[in-house]
Amino acid sequence: MTESDPLLVIVDAANVVGSVPDGWWRDRRGAAERLRDRLAADGLPGHSGPVEIVLVVEGAARGVETVPGVRVESAPGSGDDHMVDLVAGAGKRPVLVVTADRELRRRVRELGAEVSGPRTVRPV
Repeated sequence: MTESDPLLVIVDAANVVGSVPDGWWRDRRGAAERLRDRLAADGLPGHSGPVEIVLVVEGAARGVETVPGVRVESAPGSGDDHMVDLVAGAGKRPVLVVTADRELRRRVRELGAEVSGPRTVRPV
């Protein structure tokens, strides 16, 4: 991967879904699928260049399928650890991690990623 590769956008599904109290807790998988579908339709609002979107799911949301425009990765353990691994594996490629989790934000910033909150992909 090189710096000319599309922006890698890693979305913390649990954190973004949990940012709005809309009953997501009754159907975590369905909520992750709705987020995935919104990302596939809208991409990264406000960003005009090409992006590669990776939605990281965990727990009850594991098994959500990839769709065109959004690669879904089921974390084998901690979603946070999986996202950190994705950032570490991106090399010099530009990376944006979407989460409000303070500790995750700190960890990925240390690896050179930019961070933004859930409103980046889920207006409230």
